[in-house]
Formats: sequence, C-alpha cells, structure tokens
Amino acid sequence: MHVAFVHRRGFCQFAALAAHLAQTGNEVTLVTETVDQRIPSTRVIRHRAEPGPQANGQMARHLGVPDHHVRIGHRVAETFEAMAKQGQVPDVIVGHTGWGSMMFVKDVLPNVPALGYCEFFYRAEGADIGFAPDDQPDSDTRKRLRLRNMAQLLSLEAMDGGISPTHWQRSLYPTEHRGRIAVCHEGVDTRVFRPDASASLKLPDGRVLKAGDPSIVTFVARDLEPYRGFPQALAAAAKVAREHPNALFVFVGGDGVSYGAPPPGGGSWRDHLLQSLDVPADRFLFPGVVPHAVLRQLFQISAAHIYLTYPFVLSWSVLEAMACGALVIGSDTAPMQEVVSSGRNGVLVPFFDTDALAGALSEALRHPEKYTEMRAAARRTIEQRFRLGDCIARQMMLLDKATNSASTSNISLVSSA
Repeated sequence: MHVAFVHRRGFCQFAALAAHLAQTGNEVTLVTETVDQRIPSTRVIRHRAEPGPQANGQMARHLGVPDHHVRIGHRVAETFEAMAKQGQVPDVIVGHTGWGSMMFVKDVLPNVPALGYCEFFYRAEGADIGFAPDDQPDSDTRKRLRLRNMAQLLSLEAMDGGISPTHWQRSLYPTEHRGRIAVCHEGVDTRVFRPDASASLKLPDGRVLKAGDPSIVTFVARDLEPYRGFPQALAAAAKVAREHPNALFVFVGGDGVSYGAPPPGGGSWRDHLLQSLDVPADRFLFPGVVPHAVLRQLFQISAAHIYLTYPFVLSWSVLEAMACGALVIGSDTAPMQEVVSSGRNGVLVPFFDTDALAGALSEALRHPEKYTEMRAAARRTIEQRFRLGDCIARQMMLLDKATNSASTSNISLVSSA
C-alpha cells in the first residue's frame, strides 16, 4: 500500500503511523513545506512555501487567510499531479485539513480515497474564542473565524472521511460532517513513557532531582502563554512557594506565542508576568524547550504536574505525563474532562481559580501518599485508551476500510474507531 501524508510542518501527528507503515513494507510519501524529522524508508516531497496572509485594510484581514489556504492547496495539488505523471499515484491520502492543503486533492486524484485529519474547527462560542472573561468576539472576529474554516469545509465536502484525536475535538465540527469523522488518537508509547522509581535528572547547577522527591512541581507547554494557563500556573506556584520552602518549580516551554496574543508591550509572557511576582530564582526554573527524553524524566520525578488549557487542542504532553504516573492537576475544561475524572485519575480545578490550583498543589506536596492510586489510575487510562499499538491498529483499520471500500464516495469510518 502506498500512503501519502500531507502536512505543512512535516510528519507531526502522522509520525508514528508513518514509521509503522514503512517498517511493515508499505510505501510512504510525505508532501510538506518543511520537515520536522526524518523517518527511515519514507520519501519526503517538499512543495514551495507560500508567503503568509497579508493584512492591509479590513477586507484584506478577512480574505488574507482564505487566500493563503487556497495557495497552499494549489501547491499540494500540483505536487500530486506531478506524482501522477510519474506513475506514483498513492492508494490513499491522509492530510491535515487546517491550512488548505487538502482542498484540491480530490480534484486532481478523484479516484484516490482521501482522509482528513480534523484537529480543530474554529467557533465563536464553546471553544477557545470568548473563553477568557475579557475576550468577547465582535462581529469582525466572527466573520474572520467563519472564513478561517472555509478550507476545512471545502476539504471535508470533497474528502471520503476524517479522523479527530478526541471526541471533543470532533464535536466542534458541523453536525452534517461528524458522521464521517472517526475518533482515533495518534497514541502514546507506554513502553517509553512509564513510571520509573529510579528516575533522576541533573540540573545545570549540579542539583539532582529524583523520583519520590515530594516537592517537584512541573509545567510543560510548547510556549509559556495564556492558552495553556501559564499566568494562572505561575501565580499559583508563587503562592505555594511561600508555603513550601523546599518546593521546586520547573516550567518547560518556549518564550514565543503559539496561540493567542503576545503580552501588552510585546516580549514574552514569562518576562511580563515575572515583573509583578516575587519568586525565588533558584526555585523557579525555566529551561526553555527540552528534549523529549528530559520531558519523560521530569514526568517521572514530578510530585505534581500542572496542565491547564483553554477549550482547545489537547496536548500530547499531558497524556505522556499520565503514562508516566504523574499526578496531573489540570483545568476543568472540556478537553481535560474527556481524559481526567477528578478525584479518580487526576485533579481538576477551575481554569482561572489560582487559589484552587494553589490549594490542590499544596495538598499534593503535603500528602503525596494520598495520590498513589490516582497516579496508577492515570497510567491505566493511557494504557486502556491511548496505547500507541492500539491506536496504530485502529488507524490501520481506517486506512484498510478506505482503500477496500467499494464506493469511496461514502466511507463510514465512525464505527471503526
């Protein structure tokens, strides 16, 4: 079987599936703008990157993103046309729907089944927009959100089915499309991300952190920003630091802004927030972005792991932390409610309630023995619902169903995942 993946940034969510396909003798092609990693025995075809949206004037603000998506879609379509001329037509195409990459795939290869990775459908209510009390979308924002979904809607109308990583993310898509979107997460390698009572991590200053230390609090995000609750986590940690003089707080993440807006005056949210907080520098560590192996060690030694998120895409990191048996103290928001049952396999607190978060952290540091079963339950949740081998098996079933369907115009995927 020849599977072609489409994603602007590389293999990304498709990495584990692509590696499995290549290892089992299948042909794998990635169509992309940039390459995030190399996977043995796979072929990467890069198409020309299109310049980003231009926003000069009100109408340009509305049309800039759709125009950008259309141009990206054309580049991907041109790539598949060139492949077809060389006799390299794939048996199935799987691609991210968010940036227009899949918009014209079925126009150039109408007989090839195409499945869309449906990660996030933008809405003016019920998701990230309007979640913060001071963020009430005006009519201009609502118009731009509707146009931002244009590429996804056109892609979904043409494609043979879709895949969403969680039920909540699938629920954001229009009702008429949900019946063709299966729920199947990419999976967590529970052989790698697992509890380890002997885990340790040496800090640059020579200190060694060890599993079982009751005073290590961790926080991990791609960037330290409001979408992932960094302001609330930092404020709560500052309160806990005063009550627990031996506690150490490790905030992993970059200083950029992946989602949302930068702080007033620009710069990083970390620098902006630390100006108003008195925290001991030797107990608040900001190592930036760290290797995956270091993340695993942090999860294994963590006494409490903070994970807060707007109603938005669920991060892989929180599932990896749970697989390592970390005590997750998270936000009581829809993405987390799907994974964590508060008091059973983690603790959920209101997103904006820093006192509740500080109280939960303090309790975890004061009485770690109370959370032993909760940690074990977190590990079981990942093993039962997100184990990598099981997720790949489900993804393979979806690919087989797509390629073996007698009529690719009406592939029913939902019952398979």
